[in-house]
Amino acid sequence: MNDKCPPPDPSLRYARQTILKEVGNEGQARLASSGVLVVGAGGLGSAVLYYLAAAGLGRLGIVDHDQVSLSNL
Repeated sequence: MNDKCPPPDPSLRYARQTILKEVGNEGQARLASSGVLVVGAGGLGSAVLYYLAAAGLGRLGIVDHDQVSLSNL
């Protein structure tokens, strides 16, 4: 028995975006080949990173020089 899942099909994963005339297949391909640098991965930055990754952005860079402490958890 093979328990491995097949690799995800990008056309299915991003189907709801590609049906939008503003995005389409060309726009999704541009997202996949794009990159973004997010400075600050706190409350807002972490949410932005989540949605950029879910949208299919190709490369994400993260810069955050904060240190974990009780005051910022």
